[in-house]
Amino acid sequence: MPSHDRYGSDVLNTDWRAPRRGRAVEISADKGLVVEEVTTDWCGEIVAVERDLGTVTLEDRRGKRRTFPIGTGFLLEGVPVILVPPARSGPAVKTRTASGSVAVPGTTARVARASRIFVEGRHDAELVEKVWGDDLRVEGVVVEYLEGVDDLAEHLRDFRPGPERKVGVLVDHLVAGSKESRIAASVAKSPVGKHVLIVGHPFIDIWAAVKPARLGIKAWPTVPRNIEWKHGVCQQLGWPHRDQADIARAWKHILGGVRSFADLDPSLLGRVEELIDFVTSPEGH
Repeated sequence: MPSHDRYGSDVLNTDWRAPRRGRAVEISADKGLVVEEVTTDWCGEIVAVERDLGTVTLEDRRGKRRTFPIGTGFLLEGVPVILVPPARSGPAVKTRTASGSVAVPGTTARVARASRIFVEGRHDAELVEKVWGDDLRVEGVVVEYLEGVDDLAEHLRDFRPGPERKVGVLVDHLVAGSKESRIAASVAKSPVGKHVLIVGHPFIDIWAAVKPARLGIKAWPTVPRNIEWKHGVCQQLGWPHRDQADIARAWKHILGGVRSFADLDPSLLGRVEELIDFVTSPEGH
């Protein structure tokens, strides 16, 4: 048998499955790192990582940007890498609440009042909780979401508002001539109207009450009427939008960008403060 193996060494003695460039290793997607996305050959500096959306944004040498799913599919100096979000920094000590109130260390939540604040949906409730949550707990105010205002009258009948059971309602798109404005007018004329305060903001959805600059965009997109607004927003911003899970991740990203009342449009701030004052003040004040 010839000493020379015409077919080379035994492949079973080597890692024959190893990729030509080597195996990918995890690396923190730190800003300033220059990587290449393998499917598009897009090479650029990492300028943003959206942990909640699971995306990374690369800026090329001409200043153009593209967003890609974070994870596999990148090269760093020709070597395959798996991008992972950078480690989070530790929490800072709070001196003020997100609403701007002075944070009092050791303050405990008050026993819940009978009065309530109703909001249209889960996202509204989560935004109110993030900015005003500390204040609401001190005041003992509970926020509940209704999944829309179409059945508001029924909810009020079940709740039975009164002098000690007042209800504040935050409504999306409360503008003249809207369905929401007609519902509000009907409640105001009802027997429980004096124990209920309905206020609203002009936006079609609570998402738009977040200042767009906080998310790195110039303005919220204009979405055609025949397209569901949240889906259209995600589509135009280049965010994943295939299903409800994508929409939920988009909201998590938006909510994550809100640090305090300063990140919200003033038209929402005043209305929420008005509701809190209404449900915590004695009847007649």
